[in-house]
This record gives sequence, C-alpha cells and structure tokens, in this order.
Amino acid sequence: MSAHAPDPATPPADDPLDPPDPLARERAHLAASRSALRAMREDVQALDIRDVTANWVNAAVLEAQIEDRIKALADLSHTPLFFGRLDYLHPVGADAAEGAEGERPPPEAAYRTLHIGRRHVHDADGDPMVIDWRAPASQPFYRASKKDPLDVGLRRRFGYTAGDITAYEDEHLSDPAETARSSKLLQAEIERPRVGPMRDIVATIQPEQDEIVRSGLGGTVCVQGGPGTGKTAVGLHRVAYLLYAHRERLARTGTLVIGPNASFLHYIEQVLPALGELEVKQATVDGLVASVDVRGTDPAPAAVIKGDARMAEVLRRAVRSHVTPPAEPVVVVRGSRRWRVPVYELEEMVEQLLARDMRYGAAREALPQRIAHAVLVRMEEAGEAPDDRVQDAVARNPAVKAAVKAIWPPVDPAKLVLRLLSDAEFLAAQAEGVLTPDEQKTILWTKPVRSVKSAKWSAADAVLIDEAGDLIARTHSLGHVVLDEAQDLSPMQYRAVGRRCSTGSATVLGDLAQGTTPWATASWTDALRHLGKTDAVVEELTAGFRVPREVIAYASRLLPSIAPGLAEVASVRESPGSLSVRPVPTGPAGPAEPAGSTGLSELDAAVVAACVESLAHEGSTGLIAAGPAEPAGSTGLSELDAAVVAACVESLAHEGSTGLIAADARIPALREALTAAGLPYLSPGEETTAEARLTLVPASLAKGLEYDYVVLDEPAAVVDGEPDERTGLRRLYVALTRAVSGLIVLHAAELPEALSLSE
Repeated sequence: MSAHAPDPATPPADDPLDPPDPLARERAHLAASRSALRAMREDVQALDIRDVTANWVNAAVLEAQIEDRIKALADLSHTPLFFGRLDYLHPVGADAAEGAEGERPPPEAAYRTLHIGRRHVHDADGDPMVIDWRAPASQPFYRASKKDPLDVGLRRRFGYTAGDITAYEDEHLSDPAETARSSKLLQAEIERPRVGPMRDIVATIQPEQDEIVRSGLGGTVCVQGGPGTGKTAVGLHRVAYLLYAHRERLARTGTLVIGPNASFLHYIEQVLPALGELEVKQATVDGLVASVDVRGTDPAPAAVIKGDARMAEVLRRAVRSHVTPPAEPVVVVRGSRRWRVPVYELEEMVEQLLARDMRYGAAREALPQRIAHAVLVRMEEAGEAPDDRVQDAVARNPAVKAAVKAIWPPVDPAKLVLRLLSDAEFLAAQAEGVLTPDEQKTILWTKPVRSVKSAKWSAADAVLIDEAGDLIARTHSLGHVVLDEAQDLSPMQYRAVGRRCSTGSATVLGDLAQGTTPWATASWTDALRHLGKTDAVVEELTAGFRVPREVIAYASRLLPSIAPGLAEVASVRESPGSLSVRPVPTGPAGPAEPAGSTGLSELDAAVVAACVESLAHEGSTGLIAAGPAEPAGSTGLSELDAAVVAACVESLAHEGSTGLIAADARIPALREALTAAGLPYLSPGEETTAEARLTLVPASLAKGLEYDYVVLDEPAAVVDGEPDERTGLRRLYVALTRAVSGLIVLHAAELPEALSLSE
C-alpha cells in the first residue's frame, strides 16, 4: 500500500484535461464530475411537462417527482462526490456499472476504471463518471482483499479537506509483492472529529457490514452490535441500498426509520439525504401510536404489565365481548313481501364470523351482507331473480342495520381501553386466567375518568389503544421498517412496530447490554417473536470502529452483570491515554452561596472566560497557575462541579465535539455550573458547530449519540437514577461508550465494584 500527499513542487499541468500528476488528474476528474452533476441537474430543471400531462393531477405528481429529482442531484460542497476508485483487471460491463433508473450507461459499454461515490454521475454521452456505491461494480471496494482481490488490480482511497482532494492511498490487491496493510486514510476517516449531525459511513463500510447492508429485501435482519460497531449506520445504509435495488416497489409501499427519541432522529436525519435518499420517513414508537394526547406517566410496575404481550389477549377478549347473541329474528320488508331470518340462522352467522377470527370491523361489515344473502336465498326460493344490487339494498335496510348494531356494535379503541383501565369488573372479566388479581390492580386507574379527552394517557396506554385499533381495523403495512435501539421496546411495542411491516420486512438494530427500560427484552428470539418476524436472520457485529480500545475495555467490565454471555466488542482502534478515571476528593462544605450567585469567584470566572475565548481560536490553549489550592468551598462550587467544568475546558481544547453526560438529577446543578463558568452548551439534538461544541446530555438521552470527547459525571448517580441496579448499570454502560477519542470519568462517590478495580 502506498500513500500520497500533494507535492508543492509539482509544476502545473500543461494540459488541464490530462495532467501528469496522479493527484492533479484526480482533482481534474472531481471538477469534471461536479460539472457533469450540475449539467444533470440543469437538464431536469429544464424539463417542460406541459405537453405530457393529461390533467392537473398528473401534472402535480410529475412536478413533485421532478422537484425530488432536483433535490437528489444537489452537489453538497462539503461532501466528497467520490471517495474511492477501482481499477479492474478486466472490463466491467454496463449492467454492473448502472446507476438508478434512467442513469444506465450505453449497453455495449465496458469500463476498467470506476470512481466510487455517494451517487451516480454520468457525462453527456451517458458514460459513468462516478458509480453509486450501491451498484454491483462498487461492491469489491468494500470486500476485495489480498486473499480475494475480486478481479481488482488497484483500490484507491482519497483523503479530503473541505471537499477538496488532498491525498490518496493505493492498494495493489493483485500484486503478490505488496503486503497487506491497514489503511491510514480509512483510519483517519473513522476518527475524523464529529461536529454536527451523524454522517454517513459510506467510505468506511467494512466487509461484515457490507454483507448486512446488501442483504435482500425479502427477509428481516436483526443486528446485535455493541457500542461503536456501526449498527445504526449499517441500518441506514441498508435502507439506502434497498431503495436503490427495489426503488419502484418501495416507492409504492414506503419505508420508515424508527428511533428511540426525537433527539436521536434529529442526529441521524442527514445521513440518507447525503446519500440522495429523500423519501424515507422517521418516527418514534410513541409517534407511531399517537392517537391520544399522552400527558401521564406510569409507575414502572404498571408500565411493565401494560407492555406485556398478555395484554394483547386481554384486548382481544375485550373487543369480542361487545358481540351480543341475537335475541330476535330479522324481518325485512320489501314492497308487499316480508322476509324473515330466524334467530338460529343469525346465531350461525355470528359463530362463523367469530370462528374465522376476523378483525372486528371487517366482521361487522360482513354481517349485513350475510343477512342480506339469506334474504336473497328466500327470494329465489319464492321465484324471484334478485341480483347484487338487491343484496346491497337489503344490507342497507333499516331492519338489517338495527340488527347489526345490536349484535355487532361499533367499538372505539380509546373508549375500550379507558373502560378496561377504569372498570375493575370489566377488566377482571377480560383478564381472567391471563392477569393475576394483583396485576389487574396494578394497572387500574385509582381515580375515575370521565372521558377519553380528560384521561391522562401514558405512553403504554397509547400502545394498548393502537393494539385495540388493529383488532378493529387492519393497520397499514409498509415495505420496509428500520427499528433502532430495539432492545428497549416492550412486547406490546414490538407488536405495534410489527403491524407496520406485517407484509414487508424489517431491519432490527440494538444491543442487549444497552437495554435501559424495566421491560427491555431478554433475547432477540423473544423480540422477533413479538415483532412477528420469527424467521429473521440474527447477525452480530463485534468489531468496534468508534470507541477506543481502552474505553470499551473499561466499560465491558460491566457486561457480566448486565448481559451475561454477550460478546465483548473488540475495538480496532488503539488510542493510548484515551481514558482517565479521576476521583474527586471532597472536603468540608464551605459557606453557602447567596441565592442567585454565580458560584465562581470573580477571578475564577474571568480565568474560565479567558480559556473559552482562547479555545475559539485554532491551536492549543494552556492555563498556567501558581500557588496552593484554595480551601474547599471557597469557589462556591462543589469540588465535583468544579472538576467537571475544568474537565470540559480540558476536552474542548481538542478538536471536535464534547459531551458532558450526567444523571438526569444532576443536570440542573451542572447547567448552573457551566453558566457560571461562562461555558456555552447545547442540548441533545441541537447541532454542534465550530463555535458551540459542548453538549449537556442527561444520561437518559445519551443512547445512540456520540461525541469526540466525553466527560462523565458521577457514575454512581447514573446508576442510582434508575429503578433497579441492573438497569442503572446498563445506563452507565451506555454513557461510558459515547466517546470517540477520549473519556474522562469524574466521581466523588464510590464507583460500581466492576469499575473500581482500575483504581
């Protein structure tokens, strides 16, 4: 492998179309590719659809499609148009180098050299200048090796700065004289500072990740991956690949990405657009089932029972309990004739519909047609010749409608759940043999509720209403759903997601060790059963690319307690000095500060402000002080708060983002300490910039986020903030594994036993 950087002494090329320097040639190709992409966009913008649309509806649809196409062809100046190149030993056919629909090269064409990028770009003749990373010809960029070069003679990676090529690195995969080495540019790309939302990993996809990304649409894939293994990015890139390979089908059926919270969705929302995919919707599970206004919360025991899969049977019974056996015959009057359907025949119809286990609403719609059919049989026996129109008319007859309403009345999902949770006798009747009396008592509301609108619904209640709604009318199914942080869902939440892909497939992403809800799943087998995808393939990612080896090894000490038997992540990144565990000695408390005081002395505040000002510039910042430490309490801040502020300043001296993660209960105190120190900070979900690189993160919202440097405040408080020790230790495991380059752990209290071994 050989790496190359620009040579300042290289003279400018005489021929700008064919410069002699390889780096200059690649830069020229980049410039030409950007021009070609601009021409592709201008061609779409110039389309005149006035003569090809039959009506205003077609015109509106076509205009929307053209607008989406224009957006997809946008050239993002900060995003490299291509990141790699393949030189094949033999020409590659047009079928392997094709782009999306409408971007196919000439069928007789063949190519030896292909540039690999985020989207397809072709020249005026239709020949590809950049190949979409999802095309078959691009696959060897991720999977070729010295052992199996896949007909690749050379693989070239590019280094970029602000969108411009600054270096390249070659691997001669078919040259036996060249030994296999790790890629420095690949490592640099993985370790590049994280400022702003999550970015794609299309330039760094590893072979085991690529295999999951390119798996087919027909099956569901479950990815178990520890921190830093790239499971979220793999799931998002799989969506992008499926949209490339099955665009027409998924355009009809739809795709959806489900995340744990709005902050997480905001963090990942730019990945798919950067890959040219604009039509994928995002939601949380709570957002999917939001048919009522959620204003309340459940105690953990109640939430666990409401999330139990047994509640599905309770709801099924409750819905079917509204069916009442017929008490009298149906008499239909048509003209001078009266047609009678006896009670026993009505009972047979009801029993048949119940035996078919149809959805309540579908059976309710079928009942009047069955009654009408029985009337038509009598008409035919009497010598009449009724047709379908007569049957429809009979089905709408007032007598038939009245009978259906009495036998199979309409059911409102929210009203049904309200009755279950507020009527002890009704709940006992439906939950007999399913829930114990104590469990029934746990989920019953203590105060009567007047109406659906006045009820303080919880998130678990909304899921029950969604289940009841599906028992009445089928939920619309999408073509593909990505479910991230899946380990935290309850069985009833899995069922809610499963309904959204009952006729489609799913990508399930998660880490059993990071399950931080009382109802977190114990195994993927259980989760997939509740999801309705028992035939899913479970893949495990164990190679870590984000968290430094020293940090993940420290966090993994918790695994025997939180997820026995789960494989430890093996990080490929060595970063000596990336972990610092610092006890903070506490002394006698100093005098209390008056209300509203900043907590820092004027001198200390000025020093911190000067540090913040210096850190706004490029380069390093040093703070030099002399003299003995001030006695405890003199600054007004606790020793721990002061140490946290100092650690944040220390971390901000490095390039990239910094996350301050703390127990939720500690957030107000740390917010005051940062404000007093003059350190600006963001909330989770707010985009980091060069000017604002510190985010204050409650531990409950840390999952799925990542920062270059993390300061973790008081691990014991993170553990104590959860309802039980295992959940608390899992929450701590999440917090410990958010760092990409460095982690500082500060504690005044004792560390959990597994972590204290390092001190």
